[in-house]
Amino acid sequence: MSPRLSTVILPVNRWDEGGRVTWQRAEELGFHTAYTYDHLSWRSFRNGPWFGAVPTLTAAAAATRRLRLGTLVTSPNFRHPVTLAKELITLDDISGGRFTLGIGAGGSGFDATALGQQPWSPRERADRFGEFVPLLDRLLTEDSVSQRGAFYTAGEAVNLPGCVQRPRLPFAVAATGPRGMRLAARYGQAWVTTGDPKICETGTPEQSDEALRGQLRRLAGACAELGRDVADLDRILLTGFTPDRARPLESLGAFVDFAGRHQELGFTEIVVHWPIPGSDFAADQAVFETIATEAAQQLG
Repeated sequence: MSPRLSTVILPVNRWDEGGRVTWQRAEELGFHTAYTYDHLSWRSFRNGPWFGAVPTLTAAAAATRRLRLGTLVTSPNFRHPVTLAKELITLDDISGGRFTLGIGAGGSGFDATALGQQPWSPRERADRFGEFVPLLDRLLTEDSVSQRGAFYTAGEAVNLPGCVQRPRLPFAVAATGPRGMRLAARYGQAWVTTGDPKICETGTPEQSDEALRGQLRRLAGACAELGRDVADLDRILLTGFTPDRARPLESLGAFVDFAGRHQELGFTEIVVHWPIPGSDFAADQAVFETIATEAAQQLG
């Protein structure tokens, strides 16, 4: 079976100035899921328009009928599990059970300091993530939760009626390190990677493939430790951050080659960025739409 094709739509357009139309077009083109980034701002878009992920996805849920929706990714940088759980249950309800939560430990960019805090060290980010994910799992599966942790506390947090999807909406856990891999194996319905950031700028596609093989082996090992088959998890590649990041959207043939190569590695879903002119994600819209409608057939 060919990998599913999904897209990520950055929240840079006003809803009535291209926002609504883009999400509806993603559904028309047959994408499996349309994700968005859950940031307060991001990289080269720092000084331009950038809208909130949850309201954007809520509007997208109302504007579409079949398309799955999700974040890539939500993080603890400016989220608390208690308030996030309430928003997610609401979004899952409005979408009719079409929502997937992509979740990761977060980075050291603007999100990490926007609330006035000092950036967390990599160890603290991992510690917080290790507490965040299990508590969020409880909040989305139990009627009432009380828990006092080192970083996050819930005091009789009630989340009725719970998720439409049972036992809760799916988690797609972004991870490359051992602690994150264990969280993906225990709590994830999917695992997400962007590849190896150390070789994004200077590496080769062959080096990227080898790095991804290593990540997939570690994921399988984390699953085996829990007695879980790694095949139970979807394996998602968010494109645009590997050494050949521009090539997949150059032509239908280039994408089929790229997707086929990563399918052989073991990925079940490939996510491409919706083109944004004048940005790092610029691409020919006509080629992009041809890929959306014809790649699956060529991949077989």
